[in-house]
Amino acid sequence: MRILKVTETYAPFLEHGGPPVKVRALAEGLARRGHHVTVLTADWGIAGRNDFAPIEPCPWGLRRFKDGVEAVYLPTRLRYRTVTWNPSVARFCRERIRDFDVAHIYGLYDLLGPRVASACRAADVPYVVEPIGMYRPIVRNVLLKWVYHGVLGRRMIEGAHGVIATSEQEVSELVAGETARARVVLRRNGVEVPAVLPPRNSFRASCGIPPSDIVILFLGRLVSKKSPDLLLRAFAMLSEGQGLRRRLVFAGPDEDGMKRALEKQARELGVGERVHFPGPIFGDAKWAAYRDANVFVLPSQNENFGNTAAEAVAAGIPVIVTDTCGIARLLRDGAGVIVPHEVGALAEALERVLSDAPLRDRLRAGGAALLPRLGWEEPVQEMENLYESLARRASADGQSRPPA
Repeated sequence: MRILKVTETYAPFLEHGGPPVKVRALAEGLARRGHHVTVLTADWGIAGRNDFAPIEPCPWGLRRFKDGVEAVYLPTRLRYRTVTWNPSVARFCRERIRDFDVAHIYGLYDLLGPRVASACRAADVPYVVEPIGMYRPIVRNVLLKWVYHGVLGRRMIEGAHGVIATSEQEVSELVAGETARARVVLRRNGVEVPAVLPPRNSFRASCGIPPSDIVILFLGRLVSKKSPDLLLRAFAMLSEGQGLRRRLVFAGPDEDGMKRALEKQARELGVGERVHFPGPIFGDAKWAAYRDANVFVLPSQNENFGNTAAEAVAAGIPVIVTDTCGIARLLRDGAGVIVPHEVGALAEALERVLSDAPLRDRLRAGGAALLPRLGWEEPVQEMENLYESLARRASADGQSRPPA
């Protein structure tokens, strides 16, 4: 099959969080199965990334072929936060949209997805939409997001041949938003685990944290949706206990001045010296952080899945997540502690996990048992099956395709 994937962010721009990691894993997995995969995305400055070569000019911008995937980076003319205007998407659609058997559009609140969806409808190319947790507007520019749904988003979703949800929680949100349950496809995210994990204490050394200290890790974008402020207040409620010094690490890119607000809050709570901000970390550095943590916390007020929690499970550390995270259902049976999105409950769970060695052992064992269900092979297979069914249906409906 010839598969088009459309995403606002893609590798190497991993600072944008989980979406580029997800899209790359699915794209490369499908390419390994023999499919022709193209990723259409915005250029966030790829020419300046010395670690990402070779790239070459193409009629629509810049292009790179790697691991069987063609990635097309459209020139960005204007940018507002994580939304870009890429006029050459129109030319790409005119010249190439009929080359594909199916398209998969990731995310909402951008201009790429609706433009490609419109071209797919005009060319009778079936497409699916994966909102990646964005369907329900809950933080930042909520009014503008509802306007987007009214003008662009609703038409894109209504014209889709399926809507992908990554948890039962996201399924419920889509159905509550008047998407018919029969149109929603449930497919979890996966985790890419290194063959060999980094040695212990390398991350602690980079942060100036002694090996004997207790590390509570938050890893992700510093953004209000993920509630780092809730975790900070819970941390401030903990006792030091038994002479052990407890540290809180916020690892991830800063958004909207959240880091400064957290630093101020930490000082006001009297814990500023024990709170660390190492910035964005990827690859080996990310896995080193998991290895050196005593407990991982994902305190989001809404999370369609929660990839970082799955990665922490894979790294073998105890995990605490709020019940508003999609991954909570997977972790309930002994692989994690699930708490309400409330500071007291989170503080109590932290105290319990940090002081109860048998509980930590049970959580690690539960995580090890869950690990075989967290890889990407199953999600890739599910997407392949979905795409093939859509392509067969399109062929049966008499839609024509040019030769590959």
